[in-house]
Amino acid sequence: MAELFKDVYCPAFYEQFSEVLTKVLPDFDSIKFNQMIFNERFADYELKQRMHHTAEVLHHFMPEDFSSAVVTLKRIIDELRGQGIKERSIEYMCLPDYIETYGLDYYDSAVDCFEYVTQYTSCEFAVRPFIIRYPAKMLVQLLAWTTHESRHVRRLASEGSRPRLPWAMALPAFKKDPTPLLPILTALKFDNCEVVRRSVANNLNDIAKDNSDVVVHVTTLWLGDNALTDKLVKHACRTLLKQAQPEIMALFGFQQDLITLTEMSITTPVVKVGGKLTFNFTINNTSGSPQKLRLEYGLYYLKKNGTLARKVFKITERVIAGNTEEQITRHQSFKVISTRVFHLGMHKLAIIINGQESKISTEKEALYSFELTS
Repeated sequence: MAELFKDVYCPAFYEQFSEVLTKVLPDFDSIKFNQMIFNERFADYELKQRMHHTAEVLHHFMPEDFSSAVVTLKRIIDELRGQGIKERSIEYMCLPDYIETYGLDYYDSAVDCFEYVTQYTSCEFAVRPFIIRYPAKMLVQLLAWTTHESRHVRRLASEGSRPRLPWAMALPAFKKDPTPLLPILTALKFDNCEVVRRSVANNLNDIAKDNSDVVVHVTTLWLGDNALTDKLVKHACRTLLKQAQPEIMALFGFQQDLITLTEMSITTPVVKVGGKLTFNFTINNTSGSPQKLRLEYGLYYLKKNGTLARKVFKITERVIAGNTEEQITRHQSFKVISTRVFHLGMHKLAIIINGQESKISTEKEALYSFELTS
């Protein structure tokens, strides 16, 4: 059986953490610490619950005064580094959780601690309640962090302010109006670290889900600055490209109707759960000149209520020569996974060329259907 992600919080981790805490906290009781950690509910806690639980238990052994606790947290980081314990380990995100839980009323001390701790383990989740409570002050701080010497602190400015950061609380104010984030993202668009630039792209992609016009405007301004920025905005527009947003498709040079679908067949019209769908199709660039090609397929999964829901899968993005015909075969797995429930019955398939669903003939609907069985 595959190890669960939450099991990074395991006896071996707490043994390691206890050794560190023993060095930093003179009166630390490792036996009591482990008894409190492994309570009767621990096995049922999910990842973030274990993370928060660890911060709560740690609080029993930390200085009561938060400014003193900040000093101790920094010493814990120093000891972790001194023992050669890997930076960016997700297990130690319990330390940012501690700041979030116990430091929200102590803005200056907490922000100072974020800047230090995030250079060891990311504070992208923990900083968000501070953005909500102290929006004006945090916008100034986030902008200041964009010039920090540490790439981890610069990344915190963009990743921590994402309107829709996965696994984290949303930032409703920025979902409604993301324009206050633009100076931060603009300051980082030429960052010399790819991880930081990718974070900028992720922030913009979040913005696109609620305010596509803002991302269209940014793309119009930034596209063509240089190759690195072009890569950034391309990644930032991935949701809009999947949606075939017309202005974005035009900005990236994807023309419609010049590349056509000429043949289509599903070679496995009946697919068993656990098996795979196989399909073939042919495309033709009908123009005499090379064309940019973004090729995808949409699977219309059958839902429990009998309706269909489309999920788009990318095949390729490249240039296709003029007057060229290409045959393509693809497979789609129906292996049982935890993130999707398969419903038996008729599903559909669509080939998407430069954002446009393509069919050979509206009279050949059967070409695009297959049955999922047990």
